[in-house]
Amino acid sequence: MDNQRDNQTGSRLNDNAPNIAIIGAGPAGLMAAEVLADAGYPAVVYEAMPSAARKFLQAGRGGLNLTHDDVPDAFESHYFEASAHLKPALAGFSPTDMRDWAAKLGFETFVGSSGKVYPMDKKAAPLLRKWLQQLKQKGTLFKMKHRWQGWQETVRPKSVSQDSATPLIWAFETPEGMHTESFDYVILALGGASWPHLGSTGRWLKTLQQKQVEVVPFEPSNMGFEVVWSAVFKDKFAGTPLKNVQISLIDVNGSKQTQLGELMVTEQGVEGSLIYTFSSHIREQLKQNSPFTLHLDLFPHRSLMQLTEQLSAHQQKQGASGQAGNREKQGKKTKQSVASFWKRIGLQGVKASLLREVLTKSELIQPGLVAQTLKKYPLTLVAPSPIEQAISSAGGVAFSSVDEQLMLKALPQVFCAGEMLDWEAP
Repeated sequence: MDNQRDNQTGSRLNDNAPNIAIIGAGPAGLMAAEVLADAGYPAVVYEAMPSAARKFLQAGRGGLNLTHDDVPDAFESHYFEASAHLKPALAGFSPTDMRDWAAKLGFETFVGSSGKVYPMDKKAAPLLRKWLQQLKQKGTLFKMKHRWQGWQETVRPKSVSQDSATPLIWAFETPEGMHTESFDYVILALGGASWPHLGSTGRWLKTLQQKQVEVVPFEPSNMGFEVVWSAVFKDKFAGTPLKNVQISLIDVNGSKQTQLGELMVTEQGVEGSLIYTFSSHIREQLKQNSPFTLHLDLFPHRSLMQLTEQLSAHQQKQGASGQAGNREKQGKKTKQSVASFWKRIGLQGVKASLLREVLTKSELIQPGLVAQTLKKYPLTLVAPSPIEQAISSAGGVAFSSVDEQLMLKALPQVFCAGEMLDWEAP
């Protein structure tokens, strides 16, 4: 192609081609680089960290969930209020397109039981290596350890075409000192504010605000929540999954939301896919009413009547056989037999201990109350986990600040991509 770069020097083979920069080498920046390279306009990608896509690699530790196998309307609904703004982009690159893209790189995918799509090997590093290799072969140039620090205001340099509406000198901090560049077009792909040690610090928010770009403060998204556990429960069950449970809550719109899945008990509270699905709803509820209580059905495949009958049958048996004997010995025997019976009906481990977090000793031997608690367990959430621990973030550049092409209205020919825009999705 006439506009490709020299693979040896990185210089443009066509001096009339626009000088395009992408700031940020995460998935959004890399995808923008690929689209440009395929169109014959390879860009220069600037990245603050020593290597690309560190958060992408972190996601690979959990299996690398690439997308979700949904029909278009259902898929769009996951983006909540931002779905209307993102509809054209989602229509142009669907979950099917994502799977096709991975296949062209040489990585087939599969759909998990929850509808999530993963590479067959569920690893991020091999896919990233191949992706970067292809981008470089197409002429994309990478400049690592270049942290964007804003602009130096000055007159338009001669090197910038007169058609450009971006009379800005872009400043980068490098190991060799400050470095400045001029561009015809810039795509910002700076990420959000979660996992800052991987490069996505969110510090750029104030920099854009100074240029009259409307922004929304960052908040954690797809995060866990704090719960006040007892010391005994926390010490014994932190890191334990709570499987096959159903969550129920009332969202900020007054609608009941339910879903079956799995969550994880942590030292601080709870996290996991089932919690992440409702993290935005819970976060908004906590703003209005803290703490916030949702409910878990710990036995979603058994009815309240079935559980009550099973628990009552044990108590009736104990009542018939416990008419004689030393009271102290009988009490110990009853405690042991209750735990043994609970285990036989599948009530053990973390689920049994959850009951002890909310019921007294006398309440634990009341079959009806125990059954009701198992079917509607009150889980009280105190606060969201810190944004530094969240998988992603809400907030960023407001959609009112960009046009339909995601170009900043306040900075013509400067575009935004990825998580730095104000959207979130579970």
